[in-house]
Amino acid sequence: MKIEKSERLKSLPPYIFKELDRLKTEEIKKGVDIIDLGVGDPDMPTPAHIIKALETAANDPHNHQYPSYSGMDDFNKAVTGWYKHRFNVDLDPEKEVVTLIGSKEGIAHVPLAFINPGDFALVTSPGYPVYEIGVKFAGGQIYLLDLLKENHFLPDLEIIPDDVLQQTKLMFINYPNNPTSAVADNEFFQKVVNFAEENNIIVCHDAAYTELAFDGYKPLSFMEAGGARDVGIEFHSLSKTYNMTGWRIGFAVGKPEVIQALGQVKSNIDSGVFQAVQVAGIAALSGDQTCVENINAEYEKRRDVLVNGLIELGLSIEKPKATFYTWIEVPDGYTSSEFASHLLLNTGIVATPGNGFGSAGEGYIRMALTVNTERLKEAVDRIRSKGF
Repeated sequence: MKIEKSERLKSLPPYIFKELDRLKTEEIKKGVDIIDLGVGDPDMPTPAHIIKALETAANDPHNHQYPSYSGMDDFNKAVTGWYKHRFNVDLDPEKEVVTLIGSKEGIAHVPLAFINPGDFALVTSPGYPVYEIGVKFAGGQIYLLDLLKENHFLPDLEIIPDDVLQQTKLMFINYPNNPTSAVADNEFFQKVVNFAEENNIIVCHDAAYTELAFDGYKPLSFMEAGGARDVGIEFHSLSKTYNMTGWRIGFAVGKPEVIQALGQVKSNIDSGVFQAVQVAGIAALSGDQTCVENINAEYEKRRDVLVNGLIELGLSIEKPKATFYTWIEVPDGYTSSEFASHLLLNTGIVATPGNGFGSAGEGYIRMALTVNTERLKEAVDRIRSKGF
């Protein structure tokens, strides 16, 4: 029997991390003590009050049935309450919120609601691979917006060809940014709103990292920009904010017509988030946010250990204001993949090559702050002893 993959699967970009994963597996088999800074998965536990809320809700038989695809009313109200408290943005819980099985699910599905074969979407490079994959699964085309150091890793909207703009339906942006850790101000968001209005483009802002910030910095929501709720939606996740990556709960807010269309896709594909998890999400969003402050304080310590240590070694890196990622320029004589391989084979450190996030990521590696300070100090010491 011959098995043939679909054209949509064949069209996906090659998995460039495959070789690095192979090398990592080989090093582990050799007994090498691996320090994995490649995965953006929090290592700290979910706060206890959230776990307690899940435990109580899971014991309630009422929560064992199919949930609403658009989310429990109480969860959606918790989302709007959180947006009001955090960003002073008023949202309608019935029309401007949809619950997601993690923000990744919504990001992947929203192109199915708007992209016809041949339509364009604007996607940042480097960027979260799901933006591109979701568009390609919907039969769309990609126009890459390079994020460059000289532009503070913000896209240049003025260089997009007119013929592309005429065929563009969606635009994906993400600030604070993965993988560059760059941040955006209200002036940039307002520029995006004006651009979207002029060109009839739906903006999809991935705001998964707005709550991971340091030194007193408070990232903005795209929804704070004037007119943002008329041109787009914002995706959010509880994964990074509350260390809930495995729980799979997030949400999207914004323009009602876009929220409704995304909900229509979801109603035909999934059955919503387990209600007990939504109850836990309510506890997270509505409860004491001291846990978030404590999480950020820990990441800030880790950031200082890693960034200061790498700068002392002569690597070029800007201290991030937000996210738990560090975006590091590779030394002269290396490509991104070569430097990542060097670190793995000679120091036992896993870092992600920047070109895995798009061609504009070449020349960088990403390290995540998802191990404790002692391991980060050890990582710096290993690089110091082996050199580059």
